[in-house]
Amino acid sequence: MDAYALRVLLDDVASGGVEPDDAVRLLQRLPFADIGIARVDHHRALRQGLPEAVYGPGKTAEDVALVVAELLTGGSGPVVLSRAEKAQVEAALAIDGSGTVLGRTVVWRRAEPRTERVLVVTAGTADAPVADECEAVLWAHGLEPDRLADVGVAGLHRLLADLDRVHEADAVVVVAGMEGALASVVGGLTGAPVIAVPTSVGYGASLEGVTALLGMLASCASGLSVVGIDNGFGAACAVLRLLGPAEVAAT
Repeated sequence: MDAYALRVLLDDVASGGVEPDDAVRLLQRLPFADIGIARVDHHRALRQGLPEAVYGPGKTAEDVALVVAELLTGGSGPVVLSRAEKAQVEAALAIDGSGTVLGRTVVWRRAEPRTERVLVVTAGTADAPVADECEAVLWAHGLEPDRLADVGVAGLHRLLADLDRVHEADAVVVVAGMEGALASVVGGLTGAPVIAVPTSVGYGASLEGVTALLGMLASCASGLSVVGIDNGFGAACAVLRLLGPAEVAAT
């Protein structure tokens, strides 16, 4: 439940559209619901502006299904299951088949469309899975991210051919492995917020993403923000925080 949903509920109670007892039963699930294997945080959207997501690794398929079911029952939206294995996806969809599968991410109750322009830039095709996760989470929250793929610094002319797309973006996510230099390049070309995602792509001295991470942290592009290695989900959440809550039309 987010602030807007809470206001709607209170207005419905005031107008007589919702019985007080029904509202109490819903609010009893706040701020969290203890379902045994997890304490599901229904209050997170009220505190942070973004609801709790379900992280697949480390959970059984049954556990994933229980958490997804609780989030859906509690009125949370959008509900995002990330990095899910096939069995987890199947178990969650058995609970509610309306979810949209985007690679290893599943989305229920997509947010209303937003108009901000977000560009996801990848250095190489091997970075695509991390970019896919980022785009899926952005899509869940109502955005339609654009992808500028395979424009790493080994062939910088590929990026320069599409500079207009960089300049038109309200926020840019740069996904890069190896030495991570692409983030500094993009950060020097636009005044929009740039979120850098180091990936574990690269040869021996890349140290499974550590070299890209350190390179991005040491960037001379002022104001560049960096998330953890392979953290496409975190990059999307950073963009959503920077953009702020979606505007809600007056009724």
